[in-house]
Amino acid sequence: MAHVESEIGGRRLEKWLAVHKGVQAELTARAFEIAVRAEEILVRHRADGHAEIDIEAGDNNRYVILSDDRGQKAALSIEYGREESVIVREDRRGKKYLDTLPAMDGLYILATASNLPKKRKGKVKLD
Repeated sequence: MAHVESEIGGRRLEKWLAVHKGVQAELTARAFEIAVRAEEILVRHRADGHAEIDIEAGDNNRYVILSDDRGQKAALSIEYGREESVIVREDRRGKKYLDTLPAMDGLYILATASNLPKKRKGKVKLD
């Protein structure tokens, strides 16, 4: 019967594989491919927004991020959409008024670029 070592060089097998130079290079390449596809999708839909696609590296992972930090901080709404809502706005004189933020379908930029299923985030029901 075969014996499988659980450690290599003092590291657990999973950790050793995760930090392997070839695995890290492939993660970087895949993240770049996803980011390029996401940027192409975002550019098709961007009118005057500030949203952008970023890649961040963790210890052993790569993250493709839809960021709207420079704009309205609406990355979640861009990805998944939103329902109509009423918000309070303030004009230049400081007078407050109610405004309607229209519903918007999600663009599923990251899901599409990653070939993942498009799932809308549901409402949380409180009982």
